[in-house]
This record gives sequence, C-alpha cells and structure tokens, in this order.
Amino acid sequence: MATVKCELMKHLISEEAVHRNKVSIIGTGSVGMACAVSILLKGLSDELALVDVAEDELKGEAMDLQHGSPFVKMPNIVSSKNYRITANSNLVIITAGARQGRGETRLNFVQGNLAIFKFMISTITQYSPHCKLIVVSNPVDILTYLTWKISKFPQSRVIGSGCNPDTARFRFLIGQRLGIHPESCHGWILGEHGDSSVPVWSGVNIAGVPLKAVNSHIGTDKDPEQWKNVHKDKCPSVFPVSWERMVLQTL
Repeated sequence: MATVKCELMKHLISEEAVHRNKVSIIGTGSVGMACAVSILLKGLSDELALVDVAEDELKGEAMDLQHGSPFVKMPNIVSSKNYRITANSNLVIITAGARQGRGETRLNFVQGNLAIFKFMISTITQYSPHCKLIVVSNPVDILTYLTWKISKFPQSRVIGSGCNPDTARFRFLIGQRLGIHPESCHGWILGEHGDSSVPVWSGVNIAGVPLKAVNSHIGTDKDPEQWKNVHKDKCPSVFPVSWERMVLQTL
C-alpha cells in the first residue's frame, strides 16, 4: 500500500544526508542551551548534536528546539548521553563540568573537572579527530590548556571563551555609568577569566575618545572618580549564569 510520503515524494538520489557543518554541544545547562539557540538563530550548522548525562532534561531541551523549527533555519537536531552522536563534528562546544558553588572560586574545582575532562576530551576526539574545540567550562583558562594537552590538537583548534564575558561586562558597566550604549564603549579585559583579570585602561575609549585623555588618573588610586571600581563590580566571586549566557549568544 502506498503511503502518503511515497505519494508526495520521489527520491532521485540516496536519502542519506550529507552534513557539511555539524556542531556538537556538550552540556545542556543554561550556557549550553544559549549556545544552541544562538547557533540556530544564526543558521550556523546543518546538524546540531546535544550531549548530556541527564537524559530526561536533555530530551526535553532537544524537543523544545525541534518544535521551534518553523521559526528558524532548522538543522537536524539529535541528542543522546552517548558521545557517538557527535561523530564527524566540525565544531564541539564544551560547557559541561563540575558546578561552581556560591562563594567558591573557579580554581577550587579544577580537580573535580580533571577526571571529567580526561574522559570527555578523549571521547570527543575519538569520534571527531578533525574538529575544533571551544571550551566554556570554568575555570576556562586552565581547562582550555588541559583540553589542548589531552586532545593533542594544534593550538589553533582549541579555543577558550577567555575574557570575552569579562570584557562585555566591563563595557556594559562603563556605558551604564556614562549613560550611553555599551556599543560605543571600547576596552579589553586581559589575563585569566575571573577575579585575577586585568582591565587595560590605557586602551579604553568612548567612540574613539581615550578616557586617559579626559582623566589621566583613570583606573588608578589617584582617580577622584574611582573608575577602578567598575572592574571590581565586574568581578564578583560568582557570576550570574544569565550574564554568561547573553555574552555567549553574541560570540
């Protein structure tokens, strides 16, 4: 008996899909799902694979994305706790790892992530030996280095989110203090992501006007306006996840 599908479609070539740009996301918490939504909205892949150990939550998140297909350029979306689903990825984004507790510094849970990353990276590279890796899990700088060492990939194929979230917060807080949009505020936070990051005040400018030219003591203890507090406000012990999520959607 002919099915509706058979009546509607005639296949001139094999049904086997050829994926040219597959992206996998490891960890489907708030940050992982922010990455997924951003990828879908920008149409950056033709297959999206989601991996998480919490199968029920993972299934729900994947279904939410699939059911939103009428509104986005929808790739094929698959999900599983088995890393085999990530095979032949062009890009793998890693957001999984031990969680940071309130008041706990990022460095405190390096050991907890060590065993997780040894398994995770070796498995990812087994299935996708030619992929690029983006590390978002904290402490991101240490784990990016660890990922590079475990994967044995060239440096150009292992990337950490680094101080991008710090820089975005920095620009926002400067704009907030001046009452202007952060898009007009330019400057960089360098060093290690988090409490030990460093603001480069000599390079901060507003629409091309260096703040050093307006206030020569900006960012120092001699500054009467104490602009250095902008960086301190940027570095609480625990960052709200929503900040991380918003920044990642712009990368």
